[in-house]
Amino acid sequence: MMESDFREDIRQAVEVLKKGGIILYPTDTIWGIGCDAANAEAVARIYQLKKRENSRSMLVLMENPNLLNSYIGEVPEVAWELVDVADKPLTIVYPGAKNLAGNLIAEDGSIGIRISGEPFTQQLIQRFRRPIVSTSANISSEPAPAFFDEISREIIDGVDYVVRYRQDDRTPALPSGIIKLGVNGEIQILRK
Repeated sequence: MMESDFREDIRQAVEVLKKGGIILYPTDTIWGIGCDAANAEAVARIYQLKKRENSRSMLVLMENPNLLNSYIGEVPEVAWELVDVADKPLTIVYPGAKNLAGNLIAEDGSIGIRISGEPFTQQLIQRFRRPIVSTSANISSEPAPAFFDEISREIIDGVDYVVRYRQDDRTPALPSGIIKLGVNGEIQILRK
């Protein structure tokens, strides 16, 4: 796909994100609900829309691993290797989150971050210039939609902007792997 296929979507989505709104957008895994990861009010709106408890943290998407140091106190050395060798989307849960909305950070101070290699998401984050929340586009405890046409009307009506790009995409979506890193370098695989 050419960048021109989604240029207008990017422009409108960035405008909404800058105003503290929430968007429905395609990611490197499944369709997601997103907002500015530093805006606690926008994060609270997503929890409310999903009917999800604040104790169940959501992840953050970035387009470049060089930004990790801005949002993690100390990036464990092994994280750089994991990002480099990942052959599918990989969410890494890091200790010591900083500069993000407080209601996004888990009780233990950790945050899940995925570096997106998907062109739309990369462009969106580059233009927005900040990490974006990503959580599945479903009500909590309901199945995550595999395709756009499986997203409930309640979710679609509850966001401020719905990205048009890839709405007809029928490529099977795979969830990301999830690895949690401890302060002392310990590694825990949460989902392969």
